[in-house]
Amino acid sequence: MRSLKVSRIAMLRRSRALVVSRRLWKTRLVFWAGALAIGAISAGFAWGADYAQGLFILMTQPGSGNLLPLVLTPLGFVVCALASSTWFPGAQGSGIPQAIASRHLRDRPDRGGLLSLRIAIGKIFLTVAGLACGASVGREGPTVQIGAAIMLQSARVGRMANARGLILAGSAAGVAAAFNTPLAGIVFAIEEMGRTYQARTNGVVLSAVIIAGLASLGILGSYTYFGVSYASATFPQDALAVVVCGLVGGLMGGLFSRLVIALTRRIRRWRTSAPRWRAVQLAFAAGMITAVVGLACNGETFGTGYDQARAAVEGEAPTATYFLGKFLATLAATVSGIPGGLFAPSLSVGAGLGASVAVVLGSSIGIGAIVGMAGYFAGVTQAPMTAFVIIFEMTGNHDNVIAIMVAAMLGYGTSRFVAPEPVYHALSRLFIADALRQRRAAAAQAADVTGSDKTTDQGSPVPPAGR
Repeated sequence: MRSLKVSRIAMLRRSRALVVSRRLWKTRLVFWAGALAIGAISAGFAWGADYAQGLFILMTQPGSGNLLPLVLTPLGFVVCALASSTWFPGAQGSGIPQAIASRHLRDRPDRGGLLSLRIAIGKIFLTVAGLACGASVGREGPTVQIGAAIMLQSARVGRMANARGLILAGSAAGVAAAFNTPLAGIVFAIEEMGRTYQARTNGVVLSAVIIAGLASLGILGSYTYFGVSYASATFPQDALAVVVCGLVGGLMGGLFSRLVIALTRRIRRWRTSAPRWRAVQLAFAAGMITAVVGLACNGETFGTGYDQARAAVEGEAPTATYFLGKFLATLAATVSGIPGGLFAPSLSVGAGLGASVAVVLGSSIGIGAIVGMAGYFAGVTQAPMTAFVIIFEMTGNHDNVIAIMVAAMLGYGTSRFVAPEPVYHALSRLFIADALRQRRAAAAQAADVTGSDKTTDQGSPVPPAGR
């Protein structure tokens, strides 16, 4: 009898271990599938964005009607803004503030209002539509929100508990797949997304970045975002250009961040009285500014600015005022309410700024563009490690490591004097406040319904006699 009892206990333990093993493998398979989906969707998103931008360039060539952007761009902004606010609320803007906000929200409904498959789908199509009408936006920030939404959905399907860590992993995988920069994805997760990074998420983040990167590589192949730069910074000849690009880039990046934060807060207050109509007015005005600036700059400021930035990195300087036009066009698109990111346009502004500084100082245009990107991008995001790593990986040149680091740190330090609050985290607080406000309103409505039900059940009070 005793031996029979022992065998039953052993069988019970084995069956429990098998159940746990099945659950564990199901969780792993769902996680791997989510990471693969991020890589594949990022590759498709990249193709769609490039096609949309090429289509806009084809339609707005001088032979097709040079003034077409004055009609197409404002109307496109209006359609994207209305679609975002009506059918895909939460899809507006970069997407990185939404991902950051969702890590601070604990309740599932609150996170679902910022990260869902519906929002991810809307983000893709509306960002592509924005590029098709000439908006100065990028796809990299939206890929962060898309990756976080996919990984959060995977957590629900696989019943994974660490939702905050998975949001972090999905965001990192999005950056890595969008730029083909795995190291930058990891550093971005640590520095920008999770200021309270936990060591136990190391494996999750690394696994998501590797799997998403493999999926993207399988579709797009191995590449460096801006090609390979052969320009090398020499000291002391290029020292002045590195310092000036870092300081001026940080100053302009901080100014951009401060303007975005201030304008966004004012616009939110202005839109409270008539949100739909004022959203149309704002989008139309932003689209018109984008069109006018684009026509004044011979069409160079439309779209992501990738071609201009790559040309500058390769030694071909854009026009002297290109970076100012791109600055204004990116600012207009950012506050307009349409979906779209800041990464690629910011890098383009920085490349134009650095190239112009290099021309004035007689330095290498390629070096100026690279350190200009580092200084300005670090100034906008106030994430110098991410700026350094992402530009280092995108240009593929080991000789400029120190120059990029110096420019990024100078840009970060200068930006802190102009904009004490990082732009993504400042905007994320607005989404957190909205989620808390909606939760309180829902709780108050539920309490009113409960109170009215109790009154109905008890009946109307009987008035005293004689009254």
